[in-house]
Amino acid sequence: MDSKIKTDGIILDIDGTLWNTTGVVSGAWNKAIDDLGYPAPKTNPALLQKEFGKTMNAIADDLWPALTQEQKNVLMKECCRQEQIALAQNQDDITYPAVRETIQKLSERFGLYIVSNCQSGYIELTMRKNLIENFIRDHECYGDTKKCKADNIRLLVERNSIKAPVYVGDTQGDADACREAGVKFVWASYGFGSVQKFDARIDRFDQLLDLLQNLD
Repeated sequence: MDSKIKTDGIILDIDGTLWNTTGVVSGAWNKAIDDLGYPAPKTNPALLQKEFGKTMNAIADDLWPALTQEQKNVLMKECCRQEQIALAQNQDDITYPAVRETIQKLSERFGLYIVSNCQSGYIELTMRKNLIENFIRDHECYGDTKKCKADNIRLLVERNSIKAPVYVGDTQGDADACREAGVKFVWASYGFGSVQKFDARIDRFDQLLDLLQNLD
């Protein structure tokens, strides 16, 4: 275990950090492709794991380069709509082990926040499905601000007057955003990505309980 990190605010990523939705989302996106009838390649969980963490526009460019920009916009909007429906109806436990309990325990010692490159409404859905609404003080996402993750991290930090923020995420994109925003980065190695440089590493979400220490 890495040496302890002092913080007064923990900012959490979602996909690949709190849960793995790629199986549910892949089916929902493929339904959107079928419904619209666009000549777009289908998705699968392994493919989405490589894309999650990017902004929705970047994902559309990667997955469907042959489509026009208008088609990409329409398709991604429908994908997000179908995704919200599918996740709301999902009854399988796709959350990583001990996430809910750990978040509750962390909330007793730290301020907890979420920043994601997701669409509007996704963070709220994630909190509802995982029963963590009462433990998250604030959140920000690309869908609401149209800003990159680094900018949204800075925005949330300033808005909540966090003195020593730490971000928990699973991809190189998360690490790059943290470096740009000037916050410490904890790599969730069990997630979707491989990261070269990080301030600390966790192999299970509940390891945050021992890793993080209150700011004096």
